[in-house]
Amino acid sequence: MKEIGGYFELELNEGAEYHNNSIRLNTGRNALEYILLANNYNKIYLPFFICDSLLEPLRRHDIEVDFYLIDDQFEPIFDFSTIEDASGFLYVNYFGLKDSFVHSLKQKCKNLIVDNSQSFFSKPEPNTDTFYSARKFFGVPDGAYLYTNKPLPFPLDMDQSYNRCLHLLMRKDIGPQPGYGSFLQNEHYLCNQQIKKMSRLTQAILCNINYEKIRKRRIENFNFIHENIASTNKLKLSTDAVYSPMVYPYWCTDKGLKDRLHKNKIFTATYWDDVKKRRTADSLEYKFTEEIVYLPIDQRLTKRNVALILKIIRNEYSR
Repeated sequence: MKEIGGYFELELNEGAEYHNNSIRLNTGRNALEYILLANNYNKIYLPFFICDSLLEPLRRHDIEVDFYLIDDQFEPIFDFSTIEDASGFLYVNYFGLKDSFVHSLKQKCKNLIVDNSQSFFSKPEPNTDTFYSARKFFGVPDGAYLYTNKPLPFPLDMDQSYNRCLHLLMRKDIGPQPGYGSFLQNEHYLCNQQIKKMSRLTQAILCNINYEKIRKRRIENFNFIHENIASTNKLKLSTDAVYSPMVYPYWCTDKGLKDRLHKNKIFTATYWDDVKKRRTADSLEYKFTEEIVYLPIDQRLTKRNVALILKIIRNEYSR
């Protein structure tokens, strides 16, 4: 029987999740593990330009990995006719900008696995294994969504997230810098976790989000930046069908830009330092990691914030 009375819990609304018809899991890398086990894949093709965290389940189950190259449009350089029946081919919807390509890729690539961890709002292709990571877009400690037609043959335990929320609470209460150590600790906690169901707490938080408002704000911020600096971006981005942007990738010749942004407390992620261990300095993937500045465009940024970023890019502003 459920307890009645006593102290109150965190008050949250009973709304709806965005991916409410999916399988709810604890992490994106475990969603990939679920796909590999459910399909009995013994090999997977991965891009060189990818985070090392996705290698965890491959090492755990001794699954063979072949890395492939991508071009300057973040698209595979690959002969798809070579994919074996027992092999999966993973493609990352980079920064939420490759929806149209994912649709075309589905037509020519068998055993396709779509990593939408950077593209939360993108719709899954029919009958295509697809997974999402919630914490890349929202203030949650963990959580992933998976679309697949093949269930695992064993039950899953439910995760618990109450002990992974300190960095979220600290940022809300006292700001980002005091909580950064707790954020890194949470990232460490998520390593080498078993596949589990999404925790009740994470699911409850994800039922409180105004998804359409957030999606629109991200698109507005992305387009505002693009309109102002597209001419100096070495990446030729197609923005006609941008639906779920994560960041704005800006590849420029200004080597001091990231430092100027950080000096002004504008923090940019690096995607991904792990790549530099796999590729040489003259490779495209290495340059993507080292030279592209991934500008924030998320729902917390107002037009004033975005205008400040543009001033710093033009070197018209400094503290």
